[in-house]
Amino acid sequence: MTKLETPRASPDALISAAEREGRGRLRLFLGAAPGVGKTFAMLQAAKAARAAGRDILVGIVETHGRAETAALVEGLEVLPRRGIAYKGRLIGEFDLDAALQRRPALILVDEYAHSNVPGARHPKRWQDVAELLRAGIDVWTTMNVQHVTSLNDVVQRITGVRVRETVPDTTLGLADEIVLVDLPPDELIRRLAEGKVYVEDTAARATQNFFKPSNLTALRELALRQVAARVDSDLVERMQGGAIEGPWAAGERLLVALGPDDRAERLVRGAKRLADLLDAPWFAVTVERPGATLGEAPSARLDAALQLARTLGAEVVQLVAHDLPSEILRFSRFENVTQIVVGKRRHRRFRPWRALSLADALVRRADGISIHVVTDAGAAESPRRPWPPLGAGAAYLAAAGGVAGATALGTVLLRFVPLPNVSMLYLLAVLAPALVFGVWPAVFASFLSFAAYNFFFIDPTYTFTVARPHELLALAIFLIIAVTISAVAGRAREQMRVAAQRTRAARRLYRFTRTLSALPDAGAVAEAVAGEINAALGRAAVVLLPREGDLAIAAAWPPNDRLDTPARSAARWSFDHDEAAGAGTGTLPSSGWTFRPLALPGRRVGVLGVEEAPDMAALGLEERALLEALAEQAAAALHRAQLSTEVGEARTAAETERVRNILLASISHDFRTPLASVLGAASSLIDYGERLAPEARLDLLEQVRDEARHLDQMVRNLLAMTRLEAGALDLNRDWIDMAEGLNRIVATASKRGATQRFTVEIAKGLPLVFADQSLIDQALGNVVANAVRHAGRDAHVTLAAEASGEAMTIEIRDDGPGVPQALRAEVFAKFTRAKRGAGDGGDSAGLGLAITRGIVEAHGGTVELLPEAAGRGGAAFRIRLPLGDGSRP
Repeated sequence: MTKLETPRASPDALISAAEREGRGRLRLFLGAAPGVGKTFAMLQAAKAARAAGRDILVGIVETHGRAETAALVEGLEVLPRRGIAYKGRLIGEFDLDAALQRRPALILVDEYAHSNVPGARHPKRWQDVAELLRAGIDVWTTMNVQHVTSLNDVVQRITGVRVRETVPDTTLGLADEIVLVDLPPDELIRRLAEGKVYVEDTAARATQNFFKPSNLTALRELALRQVAARVDSDLVERMQGGAIEGPWAAGERLLVALGPDDRAERLVRGAKRLADLLDAPWFAVTVERPGATLGEAPSARLDAALQLARTLGAEVVQLVAHDLPSEILRFSRFENVTQIVVGKRRHRRFRPWRALSLADALVRRADGISIHVVTDAGAAESPRRPWPPLGAGAAYLAAAGGVAGATALGTVLLRFVPLPNVSMLYLLAVLAPALVFGVWPAVFASFLSFAAYNFFFIDPTYTFTVARPHELLALAIFLIIAVTISAVAGRAREQMRVAAQRTRAARRLYRFTRTLSALPDAGAVAEAVAGEINAALGRAAVVLLPREGDLAIAAAWPPNDRLDTPARSAARWSFDHDEAAGAGTGTLPSSGWTFRPLALPGRRVGVLGVEEAPDMAALGLEERALLEALAEQAAAALHRAQLSTEVGEARTAAETERVRNILLASISHDFRTPLASVLGAASSLIDYGERLAPEARLDLLEQVRDEARHLDQMVRNLLAMTRLEAGALDLNRDWIDMAEGLNRIVATASKRGATQRFTVEIAKGLPLVFADQSLIDQALGNVVANAVRHAGRDAHVTLAAEASGEAMTIEIRDDGPGVPQALRAEVFAKFTRAKRGAGDGGDSAGLGLAITRGIVEAHGGTVELLPEAAGRGGAAFRIRLPLGDGSRP
């Protein structure tokens, strides 16, 4: 037996073991049906563990009125249940927070698949258990096999009952131990009849429906299979983690070795039948020799066989090695394979020089692994590597020319220089075709050199006769060396060609990946994918993405926005079933396109289509590998783009919610003061109106009026902002006198209690402005209100207006502290506010200046915050409004 490489631990197994460190251990008591004694067995084990000194807490145990189960709970610390109100009743549920605070070494949590009452932290009890495990607490729990999600449909077909409470299969992988609790069907039905499972009426109905002997037997088998599968998985993981070579025949595991011949699909079907008989997982393995390339037909046969194996449930593995038997046996021992299926042809002629077949080599080297050799007497012999056609023989002509040149050169050199061995020239004539053209032209040159060397340089010359025995030996050695050199050099050239091809593919994939990583959205990714696949394969490509419940063309190259009905049907089938469809597959092969899903674990993001017209050659193995790699990168990039879009939408929603909260808080705060004044004044008038002096009553009424106007102004600001953002601001233009408007704004501010000094400066001959008076008053009033709020009680506010060309310029200045530098760039943005100094005063909701800008820009004007004047300070705003395009009155 050839010694294989030193076994190494599996990285995946080591990572899995590392992930289990630091969390609690889960023991699952699994039963086939209710009443088999899962809770009873768990409590018995807990009693024994407590007697051994372990800290145990009963988190929740459902006794279902069974006296013997309740008796086992006595003596154990029980966690009080948490009462949750639900539909007028108080339901006792597992108190997760109390369990985490108590933090026992081991906690018992019954009924792993239980659904919690709305109001609990998690909707499912298995999620409570997962949190306990993450906290480092060991958990024991119970469950019936019918609660496993993947078995839900199977259980329904067996029993006719749909189980509503299920546990995802992935959560079973958290279990460090699974304890099977089992009872024979007859014993369970007897316990049911004795009332040890359900009360009498319920037990009678259960016996007639769920608890039939046939149902219980089928459920027992499901439970046994689940435990057996878990034990087998644990065994393989422990072997791989400990670098232990197999096989350990605790359970059967099958491997079928496939090659690029016409037996491959028959081997796959035979292996599938054997795996079903053994109820064993199986692998379909192919081994590629480095540097070897397959022709179009063998590549298609191998690809079809591997696809068939995937369809039939095999795990497909592609290995690379020079020594095929050693690599297959290494993989088999690593995966604990117990049986290997391999094909072998019966040869009709005896050939003693024939090398050992793969089947013979596996039989000789296998140790502890059963080898199934499938023979096929009726089939033709294995296809050989074809000789390159002589008709395409520029390579052969060049090889013959090289031999002729070596002969001529040797003949000339021997006249002037005595060469000890002319054969070296012929070795060069063999080496050159091997490096340039490959193996077979070099082999042709080897035999031609052998003949020329014998004919022209071995005595007697010009004949193929060899006079001396030692020259015959030298000639034979020359032939062997020449053929060997030609084969080695030709193979090296072929390996260099394949390596260069793969390097180009790797570089293309690297550039493609870098390009995808920089694209912002799914549309751009789809365009890049279609263009890259078209450039790499020379075929039309299309990318379809889900949109509004259907698949829509997101990108195509060459540009194409249509697919015929068969192609769309194949694309939809590929997306729905997560499998390839279309030309070259077993589903809708006449569509003219091959579609493959762009999918990641748990999520499908789209479909990739490649044209496969009848007149096109099939894709080669390397091209299919490149296509699969590009498809995987495309799926990852599309998923990233979609996640980026979702994150952007989530951020937008969060920002919208933040702005809404700010607005509500601001409105609530700003409305409270004037409303309080209105309510206070109104209450005083109602309660003490007759006893108040007329002047006092008038003062209160004016206060109500002023505060109502204040509220009205804030509401108008809010409505104006809403209309501005919706683009629905209607302008009722008319000719207005700006001097009158500025004086009116100052008077309004003074009535509202402004203590600042106001100055209005109007240029002589100021023309009228064609604008909406109420909106302009609101815009200018917001700027003045900003100065009143932030410039200080003793500030001086100046309002100036002048005409310049076809526009009117209005400046509003104050001598207050000015606008802080940090706020100057965003002073016109919504919700920009300052606690002191300048900012957007408005009505202190941070909307005033934003509304001013919106109104002015709606009139075709501009508003800006002027730079601070040296030595003057304060804030200065300049508003420019067009005078209007109508005739001035």
